[in-house]
Amino acid sequence: MSPRPHTLVRGLTAATAITLLTGVGIAVAAQNASAAAGCRVNYTANSWSTGFTGNVQVTNLGDPISNGWTLTWAFAGNQRITQGWSATIAQSGQNVTATNPSWAASLGTNASATFGFNADYSGTNANPTSFSLNGTACTGSVPTTPPTTPPTTPPTTPPTSPPTSPPTSPPPVGTKADNPYAGAKGYVNPEWKAKADAEPGGSRVSSNPTAVWLDRIAAIEGTTGSSSNGSMGLEDHLDAALAQGAGYIQFVIYNLPGRDCSALASNGELGVNDLPRYKSEYIDPIAAIQSRAKYAGLRIINVIEIDSLPNLITNTNVATCATMKSNGGYVQGVGYALNKLGAIGNVYNYVDAAHHGWIGWDTNFGPTADIMLQAAQASGNVKNVHGFITNTANYSALTEPYFTINSTVNGTSVRQSKWVDWNFYVDELSFAQAFRTKLVSVGFDSGIGMLIDTSRNGWGGANRPTGPSTATTVDGFVNGSRIDRRIHAGNWCNQSGAGLGERPKAAPASGIDAYVWVKPPGESDGSSSLIPNNEGKGFDRMCDPTYTGNERNGNSATGALANAPISGAWFSAQFRELMANAYPAL
Repeated sequence: MSPRPHTLVRGLTAATAITLLTGVGIAVAAQNASAAAGCRVNYTANSWSTGFTGNVQVTNLGDPISNGWTLTWAFAGNQRITQGWSATIAQSGQNVTATNPSWAASLGTNASATFGFNADYSGTNANPTSFSLNGTACTGSVPTTPPTTPPTTPPTTPPTSPPTSPPTSPPPVGTKADNPYAGAKGYVNPEWKAKADAEPGGSRVSSNPTAVWLDRIAAIEGTTGSSSNGSMGLEDHLDAALAQGAGYIQFVIYNLPGRDCSALASNGELGVNDLPRYKSEYIDPIAAIQSRAKYAGLRIINVIEIDSLPNLITNTNVATCATMKSNGGYVQGVGYALNKLGAIGNVYNYVDAAHHGWIGWDTNFGPTADIMLQAAQASGNVKNVHGFITNTANYSALTEPYFTINSTVNGTSVRQSKWVDWNFYVDELSFAQAFRTKLVSVGFDSGIGMLIDTSRNGWGGANRPTGPSTATTVDGFVNGSRIDRRIHAGNWCNQSGAGLGERPKAAPASGIDAYVWVKPPGESDGSSSLIPNNEGKGFDRMCDPTYTGNERNGNSATGALANAPISGAWFSAQFRELMANAYPAL
């Protein structure tokens, strides 16, 4: 299926969305110092067969609230809340009370708080018709304080009556750009830029936008003394993006319980049963910050949980992966992240979709699309997914210019070569476009876009082939023609000979929203040997250049560079090699 043109705008078409301006007339006056003197509520409900996901944004229009807020409303029917986030939600009968989370007790003038919930119901799911913030009805305006004594005579004209029928069309609820990269300037991470600028020739690439990795809870606030995270936290980066005049900023959401279950170098801080911590200590604070009103004009792009869902298809022979499949931690965790972050009007979620050398076989291709749909459905609405990204932090060539999957050598298909190994794809672009079509066919929106991480897949330099091989055997032809010079397509750690790939650009090909640098060039994939640390970074033999491999890389040598630091730490030797082997050349 051909993609929708990227000049269109994607709105919140699947949601039942209204902005509530209820309680017209005299509002109840505030009774304490922190009560709001005026407020506005935006309530949306995304329904499925017997349940729905509610998202609520409350804006304080009056004096600042400093010591806590409470929003109340009543359902008209039998709606029953079963789960909530970014607020403490209690329900008694039809009456609901939502209280601020501990990290967001203040609500300044014109500031907003956003929270959500899942609920079940039967019959009609009518939207609530009135809300109150700290006891004050939310009318969408600041009420006039009534006089201390009643007037001696009635007013000469009666108060305005509420309308007898709703307006013919709901107020606008905002739209999302079909392609958040189109026509927008990307945020340049000053911490990465400083490291790149310190390398000889690094200034040639240091102004490219790269993603900020939030790979542990501490990264939300920023860390000092860490070799893999900087002192700037999430809020610092967002403020810096505003100061730069950036149109978009990219974050990697990467801290699932039992994270990256088949690779030790990128294991995380949360155990296999820590889904509650993932929700309350990681996703909820991120959503609370990203939803702040001052960032509403910034396109916030979240890359959701690298190397998670595909592991449930291909690597359940690994004990941790089997556990995460059986306990639902990955599917529910990704679903929760999509729900929380997707509810924010200027946030765009792109789910990680591995790469062609992982799921390019039919036995993996369809099942991976299916489990991604399960995670999206767990979020309450598949439209919480704006698109997908392939090749994140990997090295697969964008295109193989000198052969395709349909090439043959003396009647033998290149699929029979040891390198291709019966895969249906030989490069990332063809794979990403085909996987997009598959994702739409299983139930995702036809307007989804794909990203491809091109930060380290250039494969230039002296060893890059300049034309197709003249070899007469299929292995000789493929090995002599391919620009991807890895020993095996399953090798993923600090690959020797790699180069910078295509620079970030929007809408470069059909169905592709952008080529991006999500993995910041120069940041290590993992240490070459065990390095004790307190950052949750393990040691994986796939990063050891002396290791002879396992079944996932055909028992081949790893091709990893020596003397690498822990994942995320600056690896100067790799950065210099990436520049030397850049394609297009610098």
